[in-house]
Amino acid sequence: METYAATGPGPAQSLDRLAISATTHCLIGCATGEIVGFVIATALGWSDIGQIALAVGLAYLFGFALTARPLVKAGLSAGVVVSTALAADTISITIMEVIDNLTVVIWPGALEAGVGDPVPYIAVAAGFVIAYPFAWWANRHMIARGKGHAVVHQYHEH
Repeated sequence: METYAATGPGPAQSLDRLAISATTHCLIGCATGEIVGFVIATALGWSDIGQIALAVGLAYLFGFALTARPLVKAGLSAGVVVSTALAADTISITIMEVIDNLTVVIWPGALEAGVGDPVPYIAVAAGFVIAYPFAWWANRHMIARGKGHAVVHQYHEH
């Protein structure tokens, strides 16, 4: 497994790139879960709390699934896949979800809007823009210490 040092231009640039990759990966899983959850909950007429709960649950599911895919493909056992995905993504997904959902809750009209209205999508996008640097910092911090996506990086195809 590669280790990353936070000093010097070479290792720091590599660390930054890996943190960007991990954070973008997290963003994709979170955004997919948020939008799918919003569409399903709205179609079923669920309350705001139900909609948020489904969206957050699906964000974790999609985020963990994106991390688990290369681990499963590498032939790792189910226990190793689950524990590694949880260790790699829980902090980043939590940061993304807390900030994104707070943004959606305070964004005027986002919770009342329907699937065809652009307001909830704008609110979700704004939430992720706000959350990204915080999740990036957390990912970079973990990777620099050999944790998080540093553990799963060797299994990802680049």
